[in-house]
Amino acid sequence: MKKKHLLPAVALLALPVCAQEMENDGHYNPSLSGSVQSDMLVPQGTQSDGSHENFRTNTYLDLNFMSKFLDAGGRFSYLDHPLPGFEKDFKGWGVPYFYLKAKFRNVEVTGGNFYEQFGSGFILRTYEERSLGIDNSLFGARAILKPIKGVRLKGLAGRQRRYWNYNHAWLAGADLELSIDQWVKALEQSGTYLTLGGSYLNKREGADEDGSVFYDATHKLNFPTSVDAWDVRANLQKGPFSLLAEYAQKTQDPSFDNGYIYRKGYAAMLSASYSKKGFSVLAQAKRTDNMSSRSRRQMNGSSSFIDHMPAFAYEHTYTLAALYPYATQLAKGEWAYQGQVGYNFKRRTLLGGKYGTGLQVNFSHIHSIAKNAHGLAGHAGTAGGRGTDGYGSAFWKWGNETYYQDFNVQLDKRLTRNFKLHLMYMNQLYNKTAVEGEGGKIRSNIFVADAKYQFSPKTTLRAEAQYLTTPNDEGDWAFGLLELSLAPHWMFTVSDEYNVGKTHKHYWNVLATYNVGSHRIQAGYVRTRAGYNCSGGVCRYVPSYQGWTVSYNYNF
Repeated sequence: MKKKHLLPAVALLALPVCAQEMENDGHYNPSLSGSVQSDMLVPQGTQSDGSHENFRTNTYLDLNFMSKFLDAGGRFSYLDHPLPGFEKDFKGWGVPYFYLKAKFRNVEVTGGNFYEQFGSGFILRTYEERSLGIDNSLFGARAILKPIKGVRLKGLAGRQRRYWNYNHAWLAGADLELSIDQWVKALEQSGTYLTLGGSYLNKREGADEDGSVFYDATHKLNFPTSVDAWDVRANLQKGPFSLLAEYAQKTQDPSFDNGYIYRKGYAAMLSASYSKKGFSVLAQAKRTDNMSSRSRRQMNGSSSFIDHMPAFAYEHTYTLAALYPYATQLAKGEWAYQGQVGYNFKRRTLLGGKYGTGLQVNFSHIHSIAKNAHGLAGHAGTAGGRGTDGYGSAFWKWGNETYYQDFNVQLDKRLTRNFKLHLMYMNQLYNKTAVEGEGGKIRSNIFVADAKYQFSPKTTLRAEAQYLTTPNDEGDWAFGLLELSLAPHWMFTVSDEYNVGKTHKHYWNVLATYNVGSHRIQAGYVRTRAGYNCSGGVCRYVPSYQGWTVSYNYNF
């Protein structure tokens, strides 16, 4: 495997030479860009995998060569001694991502690795998210055509990356977007933009790719070798108003996620927003039903996903507000709702005061869908179980479980010219059993105060105080942070996450950051708790660890 990765590595190293030669020839002015990211840890004590390694690192080098007609690039990754939580499957090194892209007037063709998303990602989304350990690029070919004004057509085929290998299933699909406003002058003249889209994706996977899955003691399941999915959508924008409607469906796709049932999958979403200076409104609703889709049917965890469903839960950045993050329940199905209202009270008014006041209210509610078991059970099976159609589900009917609920109010207030305050109150319901498999329902109240004082144009001190109170799980938590910024180069951060309820453990972080030009280096001592790291409704479990850390980032 390592030898296979050396060939694209040599090609990457040759890119600067090619760029220089082409520039000297005077044909056009190519450019070379890239980045280096290296996160290093010298751990203290026995690690989560039982090892005693004294050095760990996740290191990445990205190079991209761009010219008028040809782009090329790749990524070298070194995870031979990976950070905690990356030990399984991620361990290794090589060039897992490289591509060549030819560009013409109305055609773009890519060969090698690439990322792609159709619509909102209901049937296809491949992307990289290093903090979650996700890099599920496709290896194959893609063409993007713009044959006439207002038409954009994509076609692709390839296999999906899973860590250092590729799954056996082949994916092939197409996506069409029509910008109607570019054809209808009345729409364009009135500032109205209307886009219609449609997508199709086919997955071909061997019926017995991972070995037989048995229905009972004597019968095995007959898997479909071809699974089809399609998506239609419409996006309307006029001035401050925007409306998006999308619907997707896929054929029978029995898998580990859905318990090997033969029910079709469905997804529907409606999102509306209105925004103008000082006022904004967002309202969203989404229903998903058996939409988990992977390029390897017997996989679990966060790997091999073909599709992506947005969580419709407010994505918090404060530590305790993000203590119980929600992960989208693709296989189970869910009704998800999110609403948000923002208003800025004007300066020199009763509620605005001297500098104005910002208020934001958010609400998220995610509920199970109603299910009625049905389907032929067979002589040894159970109705609604493995090998059957699974269940029926009325579109509008809720199930009996609340998976997640979040109500939060946030206030931004500048008290003086140099002092700014952000306050948040949050009431949360987290169904740990539904999301993680056990733990019951956790009801919590969270309070956050974030203050920033600017002593001078180059010196700023920021402080956070957070408190989470709950009678469930591990009980109450407290968090404090001090961050001193000495622009343009230095930043010093000290924080502590403390469990008040049961364990009474402190999780200290002491960090110093230095920035110069395109270079950024951070060093210090960290102690992190075990828990889930989430982004966009996708989560990865991270074990607890402690030790000395250094992170280096460089962009060029």
